[in-house]
Amino acid sequence: MKIINVALPKGRLGEKVYDMFEKGGYPCPSIKEPNRKLIFENNEVGVRYFWVKPSDVAIYVERGAADIGVAGKDILLEYNPDVYELLDLKLGKCRMAVAAKKDFRDDRTKTLRVATKFTNIASSYYASKCRDIDIIHLNGSIEIAPILGLSDVIVDIVETGKTLLENDLQPFETILPISARLIANKSSYKFKTEEIENVRKGLSRQVESND
Repeated sequence: MKIINVALPKGRLGEKVYDMFEKGGYPCPSIKEPNRKLIFENNEVGVRYFWVKPSDVAIYVERGAADIGVAGKDILLEYNPDVYELLDLKLGKCRMAVAAKKDFRDDRTKTLRVATKFTNIASSYYASKCRDIDIIHLNGSIEIAPILGLSDVIVDIVETGKTLLENDLQPFETILPISARLIANKSSYKFKTEEIENVRKGLSRQVESND
């Protein structure tokens, strides 16, 4: 039996994703035991899981350390890894949005200053609108950029919008919806097509039953 290597995103999303794999016929009970291990195997069903940082899942899959994994659509669009996107798991739903102070008005005679960690997504979005922008790449606490006058707007993931409201910001435009996607390494998919397709079908049945 060929072993499928699965990169799971650490955190709440990863736990929900693992539950789907378990229900799909790929259990690994040791993963739920309280420990600091990162790799878990169940040779009987042919699966090996490992926990990685969510933003690193696509790298593990693209480079073949994992056959399949689960990554947010935001990561796939921002870094554009050379992988197959097999299924929308409909988990971790949120949106990529433009937000700013409530009194913001876009003056198109000036270059728009955009603070974000999603520089490619922001650049593509504003290029499609033919808007001249100055990208300010930040890694955290993006919400304070407009408040301190560093930027005019931010481009970031919005789940409930609560953090924005607490910082006197509001979303102005939705760029795209985000959710978790099952991805596969291209070479692995060629050599383990049957095994990977069985996983995809097991997960797809759950997505359809939840709709």
